[in-house]
Amino acid sequence: MEDSQEIVKTPLTNTVVFICIIAGSAGLMFGYDISVIGGVVMMRPFLKKFFPTILVRMLDAKHDQYCLFNSHKLTALSSSMFIAGSVSALLSGCVTSVMGRKLSLVTAGILYLAGSSLGVFALNVDMLIASRLFVGFGIGFANQAAPVYIAEMAPTKSRGALTTAFQFFICLGALIASLANFAANYSGNDNGWRLALGGGSVPAIILTTGALFIPDTPLSLIQRGMEDEAQATLTRVRSTREEAEAEMRDLMSFSGAAKSRHENPYTKIMEPQYTPQLVLTIAIAGFQKLTGVGIIAFYAPVVMRTIGIEAAGALLAAVVLGIVNLVSVLVSAYMVDNIGRRLLFLQGGVQIIFAQVFIACTLALQSERLIGVLPYNYGIVVLVLMCLISSAFGWSWGPLTWLVPSEILPVEVRAAGTGIGVATNFIITFLLNQLAMEMLCAMKFGLFLFYGATTLFMTTFIGVFLPETKGVPLENMDEVWGKHWYWKCTSDSW
Repeated sequence: MEDSQEIVKTPLTNTVVFICIIAGSAGLMFGYDISVIGGVVMMRPFLKKFFPTILVRMLDAKHDQYCLFNSHKLTALSSSMFIAGSVSALLSGCVTSVMGRKLSLVTAGILYLAGSSLGVFALNVDMLIASRLFVGFGIGFANQAAPVYIAEMAPTKSRGALTTAFQFFICLGALIASLANFAANYSGNDNGWRLALGGGSVPAIILTTGALFIPDTPLSLIQRGMEDEAQATLTRVRSTREEAEAEMRDLMSFSGAAKSRHENPYTKIMEPQYTPQLVLTIAIAGFQKLTGVGIIAFYAPVVMRTIGIEAAGALLAAVVLGIVNLVSVLVSAYMVDNIGRRLLFLQGGVQIIFAQVFIACTLALQSERLIGVLPYNYGIVVLVLMCLISSAFGWSWGPLTWLVPSEILPVEVRAAGTGIGVATNFIITFLLNQLAMEMLCAMKFGLFLFYGATTLFMTTFIGVFLPETKGVPLENMDEVWGKHWYWKCTSDSW
């Protein structure tokens, strides 16, 4: 217990910050991809080559603005990545357990680089979708491995802030992609969209190269019988040898208990004693996209174009949203280890509900003008409300979706659990993205009321069932379930 108390006080070192930044840069790939594709589908040369029917609709002044981009092929282009990502996230859970966290990060960069390169030279929709599948395989590995790596490498008192680095890089990648889209649209080059897609190779190269020079996590090394390497890694990333030795003793004891129960992690996580962790991991991962952030992250330019803002303004609006999201993640990095995870979840949920309802009301006021272009000032109001959603997501559901599961899952099932969480997140995202434009066409402003209702449900769920994990060492995380009002009452059944 004394060792655990000392570990909580362990200060940050420059080495651990640098290592966690390298791992967190995996988020650059994800952020760049989810933003770049939403902007590329706004570019006329791209639409002319791959989706000419949508371009014809845009030129038809009498066409229902809410249905301009209702195309299954178009949504398949953006959402196909998530099918591949859900499969690779589950596979990454096995790779991460057996071969380490570092290898999964390197694999992620290589797969993403292959997909990005294929997209640059795409000649038809099939090639574009194939490139998206390779990108998805890479992102699945990255999103499973990076949060686990950071959570295991970071000192307890700074775990929340450092794990937020992953979401920070997601937002940074999205902002860079929005700027790339804006520049490509103004370049006057018919192949500007190829340059925007090809920009994804840069974060892939950064991750692949950086991951080759960082160590694997001490827990992962101990699990694979490499105690000497684990001790060397701890000595390298902790401020004193005494702290490293104290943490090594705790990790050896903790990992020894886990190895004594060693079996297939995907089989083991289905055992009753892991019910609280599995339920919350799946719920948090699935709920994240029910905030409606997907329609903003992927389709912000499309939505802004739908409500009457021209293509250039729509792409600029995406840049504004990216900046707001990036700043809000920095707020989260400061707040998460001070006020805790639960309060950020709850406050972010309330703010998102407010903004979704008011977007619906703003659009409903113009419901009699759904044919044609909405007034510009209404578009600005919607943009401000979207910024409220983006900021709330940036300091709550965005980073906490990656942080909390990596904290609450025990080490013996952590890789499998995070794999299941990422796969759940990607499957829900695929379904929502595949239906997004059809739902916007059919429900119009009612779509935002739908997301307001789902956010209300999931915020309530988090408030009732999620225990606070701020400041709790990973090896002592089991204690929080015994103190929670609901889970301690059900402990007899698991």
